[in-house]
Amino acid sequence: MFEKILIANRGEIALRIQRACRELGIKTVVVHSEADRDAKYVKLADESVCIGPASSSLSYLNVPAIISAAEVTDAQAIHPGYGFLSENADFAERVETSGFVFIGPKAETIRLMGDKVSAKNAMKAAQVPCVPGSDGELPEDPKEVVKIARAVGYPVIIKAAGGGGGRGMRVVHTEAALVNAVQMTKQEAGSFFGNPAVYMEKYLENPRHVEIQVLADQHGSAIYLGERDCSMQRRHQKVIEEAPAPQIPARLINRIGERCADACRKIGYRGAGTFEFLYENGEFYFIEMNTRVQVEHPVTEMITGVDIVQEQIRVAFGEKLRYKQKDIALRGHAIECRINAEDPFTFVPCPGKIEFYHPAGGPGIRVDTHIYQGYTVPSHYDSMVAKVIAYGDTRDQAIRRMRIALSEMSIQGIKTNIPLHQELMQDARFIEGGTSIHYLEQKLAAKGEVKL
Repeated sequence: MFEKILIANRGEIALRIQRACRELGIKTVVVHSEADRDAKYVKLADESVCIGPASSSLSYLNVPAIISAAEVTDAQAIHPGYGFLSENADFAERVETSGFVFIGPKAETIRLMGDKVSAKNAMKAAQVPCVPGSDGELPEDPKEVVKIARAVGYPVIIKAAGGGGGRGMRVVHTEAALVNAVQMTKQEAGSFFGNPAVYMEKYLENPRHVEIQVLADQHGSAIYLGERDCSMQRRHQKVIEEAPAPQIPARLINRIGERCADACRKIGYRGAGTFEFLYENGEFYFIEMNTRVQVEHPVTEMITGVDIVQEQIRVAFGEKLRYKQKDIALRGHAIECRINAEDPFTFVPCPGKIEFYHPAGGPGIRVDTHIYQGYTVPSHYDSMVAKVIAYGDTRDQAIRRMRIALSEMSIQGIKTNIPLHQELMQDARFIEGGTSIHYLEQKLAAKGEVKL
């Protein structure tokens, strides 16, 4: 096994990776910005290296600094976590060419799945169902674009080929608005992602967001670890995730899961990954693949007993998967609430010093967080400060346990979105299960708390 791994990330995922390494007997090197000097995982690391000022572009996105840190500390591998450089193919390639192991897929796989057009084509070839749409990048000729839209049927959504994180997409309801929407999305795509290519898909009116977690090794084995429902979201950002997805027949999950595992084998995938789908009227439609560990991986860990981060590390070292599909059994239900340092209803970020902190606890409760009493939440990064995961034998028990956990958890000195989660745990539609991706925004808009 690796003797030393460098963790190229921050926040709760840096601590999560560090814990996995410690359990495996691996020493850790943590890189950090000046703003994160007092973080818990920095204090717990075997070694730490400051790689720049607070700005992400000068620290966590500073590839030469990260590589240099790995060199001076004699690390053997680099774990990118999620966000930042985790799905950057150039970074993965640089890590490998510099003599280190990238804990994730090969660079060419990240490139294949990072471009939405090539990813969709690869999935079609693997017989993974995709949303009806353009066959690749939209042509320059407006007349051809109109013709494609008519064939797909309105409404349509225009998406950036290199997009992600909810940016670079526009819904078009009428032919009159089509050409202008395509041009605006191209400009946005070029600006944000350095790639102006866009494509078109049928816009599903009321879908759910359901994803399949996979693990694959370099020896040709691949398995799926069930599904997660991530439909409770705002501005394409997930708020609550759960596993398994309510009210979807197991036979449908097994069918799509097998196709995802088969797709991994066909594209030579290595590591942990997630196939994201829109689900509507009993049908799955592939939208993208995340070639990294995801924020919501704990709910899958809770119902399968598989440590996804440790498996990432083992596979990167060259080991064969320790599990076969028949070994994976889903037990119980898990729900995750993302706790953000923000106003619970206006969503304005609220960085600052945590004057008092009392974590949630009790049977079936897991809290993944890097915060502590006296910790100052910096203003430079994502506002998520914790994840509360509740597990139960049934979904109803998981919800009840989550209500108790949220009522006990106290973070003072800053605002958090705990009150929003408490409200959602009492929401009749959430309790029923199966809400669409639009439900939360519609609920908030109806209360007049946010503008859509």
